[in-house]
Amino acid sequence: MSELPPDLPRLRTLEHWLVLSLDRVRARIAEIETREAAMRPLRLLPEGPGWVLSYLRERGRPVADSIHIGDCRLAGKNTRPLGRDEARQALTAGGIRACEICRPDSDLGILD
Repeated sequence: MSELPPDLPRLRTLEHWLVLSLDRVRARIAEIETREAAMRPLRLLPEGPGWVLSYLRERGRPVADSIHIGDCRLAGKNTRPLGRDEARQALTAGGIRACEICRPDSDLGILD
C-alpha cells in the first residue's frame, strides 16, 4: 500500500504544500547563512602584493630578513613583492623567517 493519496487532486495539493514548505526552508537557510557570514571576521587582501620579502642592510648589501603579508607595516621600506609560491618556497626551503606579527606562514597554510 502507498502512503500517498490515490487521486490526482490530492496529490497536486500535497505537491503544492511541499513546494511551499521547501521554499520556506530554503529562505530560512539563506537567512542563517547571511547572518553567519556577517559575523565571520574578514581579512581583506591588500591591494598591493600578497606577500613581501623584507631586506636588512649589512655592510651596504641587502640581506633577506623575513616574509610579510603585503600590508604589514613592519616590513619596512626595503622590500620585494612575492607571489604565493615564492613566499611558500622562501619560508619552507629558503630559510627565511616569517614575521611574528602578521604571520604569513599561517596565511599560506604552512605550519611551524
